[in-house]
Amino acid sequence: MSTQARTYANQGTGVFPQSLTSIERKMSHTILLIQPGQHPETRTYCDFESVNECLEGVCKIYEEQLKRSHPNTPTITYDISQLFDFVDQLIDLSCLVYQKSTNTYAPYSKKWIKEKIYVLLKQAAGNIA
Repeated sequence: MSTQARTYANQGTGVFPQSLTSIERKMSHTILLIQPGQHPETRTYCDFESVNECLEGVCKIYEEQLKRSHPNTPTITYDISQLFDFVDQLIDLSCLVYQKSTNTYAPYSKKWIKEKIYVLLKQAAGNIA
């Protein structure tokens, strides 16, 4: 797996290329479940209108953590391996994706999320090049 660098301005929210809206997956409500610490009290969730928005949300969570760690750095660059290290250190990360055919939510693991982020960033890099 090749690493791809991603740069964003350390102000406001993270920057994702506008072209990603053109590759959004079918609109499937997605709930991201996160537990960053050992204690159950650290559990939280975010909901998104699509899987791709959820994947972008994971990247933005990492970017927010980078901004807190490097408040005086105007631009921060990271590669996919650093993002995946961050994801791996989370106690739990999973998502529930709405399945219209069964009117239920299907669970997906941290590994699945990483695979989909890789595809999303690879597509985004292809659109920039």
